[in-house]
Amino acid sequence: MKGLQYATLVASAITGALAAPAPAPTAAPEGPIPARAAAAACATPVTLSGNPFTGRTIYANKEYSKEVIAAAASMTDSALAAKASKVADVGTFLWIDTRARISVVEENLKDVACNQIAAFVIYDLPGRDCAAKASNGELAAGDLATYKSEYIDPIVAIFKKYPNTAIALVIEPDSLPNLVTNKDLQTCKDSADGYKQGVAYALKQLNLPNIAMYIDAGHGGWLGWNDNLKPGANMLAQVYKDAGSPKQVRGISTNVAGWNAFDLSPGEFSKATDAQWNKCQNEKIFVDTFSPLLKSAGMPGQAIIDTGRNAVTGLRKEWGDWCNVNGAGFGVRPTTSTGDSLVDSFVWVKPGGESDGTSDTGATRYDSFCGKEDAFKPAPEAGTWNQAYFEMLLKNAKPAF
Repeated sequence: MKGLQYATLVASAITGALAAPAPAPTAAPEGPIPARAAAAACATPVTLSGNPFTGRTIYANKEYSKEVIAAAASMTDSALAAKASKVADVGTFLWIDTRARISVVEENLKDVACNQIAAFVIYDLPGRDCAAKASNGELAAGDLATYKSEYIDPIVAIFKKYPNTAIALVIEPDSLPNLVTNKDLQTCKDSADGYKQGVAYALKQLNLPNIAMYIDAGHGGWLGWNDNLKPGANMLAQVYKDAGSPKQVRGISTNVAGWNAFDLSPGEFSKATDAQWNKCQNEKIFVDTFSPLLKSAGMPGQAIIDTGRNAVTGLRKEWGDWCNVNGAGFGVRPTTSTGDSLVDSFVWVKPGGESDGTSDTGATRYDSFCGKEDAFKPAPEAGTWNQAYFEMLLKNAKPAF
């Protein structure tokens, strides 16, 4: 049970610039867009099978690029500014973390070329972030109807207008892992049914030929504990099957907004007193261990791994420390050269420079993990730009820009 006890601490408050709840957006019209302006788009509908990243680069979304360009413009060090400008060209997942945020989806689809893949994070479950405070969402626990009709349905309607564009999705970071390790928390009990039904609905509705989906599976320091591996695989597989085993689910995402190394050996916490209860000491071991369990439970087991901020190891006091880790650096840029047949691609899911959570102890959404010794301070609210942190990530990048 050691793994379960420890993993209760690992409630990663991912990210999200949470705007005030907005009126439901008007659903986008159905059907392909006639005479698309983006001449570089594929001439025929895309059908994704196999590794969706093969032969494609991830589209550098305009929202993150704008943040990075503004960050570079504010730098007085011209050499550092030049490096920063290169970050704007890195394909990074775009978080759709509120209903209002749906408004930027189409703008970040219309210019995606045929040799690119658009990448989004679906992240607005009712009762979101049930085991932490930093990224609590806009929808109350139990408000599944709003999640379906005002969040998932409008996104699906937009995606249906772009059948000629390849799309990759990370589905609801932290949600199902929280139901495995934090199931005794009242907030997670209140959210449990909505999480399972909401993820199943998202998977079913987003099951379009040009979309590849990855269900979030935490990381090796979370579901990688010996006691969590099989329950975690069973949880994900059950929701996948509840959705009707959608063909376009490719597998899992791991280390989203995380810090774990892919193939560090011995692992960062291999000498910890409780290491004997976790054999998944890096993300490679986690995926190689977890994937067969998923397949046995009836779900595909391919993976994508977030390497956006995992360049520097040995920074955290404990594996469960997730908030704005001090000394971090940008990691390996997105690539399908992973050296592991189970790993489709290294990707950047977390936009480096956007805060994990505020260090202001008086804030409503303050989480104690953001005040820990190994957390960068000061830090603004989750999803808000932190210039000093971005510059640190840039200076510590491996490989360097």
